[in-house]
Amino acid sequence: MPGEARAKGSVESSLAEGKDAVATRALAEPAAMRRLLEALSGPGRTERARAAEALHEVACREPQALKPYASELIDALERPEVQTRWEVLGGLEELARVDARLLDKAIAPATVSLHDAESGVVRVAAFRMLAAYGSTTARRAERIWPLLDEALRAYHGDPEYPGMLAGVVTLVEGAAPEAVRADAARTVEPETTHPRAAISRQAKRIVARGPKNPGA
Repeated sequence: MPGEARAKGSVESSLAEGKDAVATRALAEPAAMRRLLEALSGPGRTERARAAEALHEVACREPQALKPYASELIDALERPEVQTRWEVLGGLEELARVDARLLDKAIAPATVSLHDAESGVVRVAAFRMLAAYGSTTARRAERIWPLLDEALRAYHGDPEYPGMLAGVVTLVEGAAPEAVRADAARTVEPETTHPRAAISRQAKRIVARGPKNPGA
């Protein structure tokens, strides 16, 4: 219908302006935010990806603005295109820092993304989201750490491995209990002498949060 065609064209035109402009408008205008969420669940792959990109930018600027829309973001983890999923995971990582309770229902789909066969970018985004969630309380850390530990072992040496270590830093420097910090330190201790500076640096930060006398 003509009205629907105009509305679709308006959404596409708005998204084409770029993530910064779209995010700015969404933060200023509730109607623009709603259009973004509608595009995120719409039929077009390109529009979904662009909407996810803009919402990730919103989350980086003002994550609390997305609190009312956590369920829509979590639902978008089921979209087939890679960019939509990793952008949404990045947005959820930021949301975890302001209200991790909203992400309880994201753990199952994020765990699937943690072993995404198509994209290492999705895997590391899922890892970092889960780590941010786990960093908020001891109980969440205990729930999440086995998932992260498995992924560290599965993707050791892969390009996304340094990004995963950065996620572990977030976990152990947050509310993780001593047992989790100790296990994380044992897992990454061999990496403290890794020839890649980025890997050895992250590993040393993780080990520093472990037991001071691990042999005691």
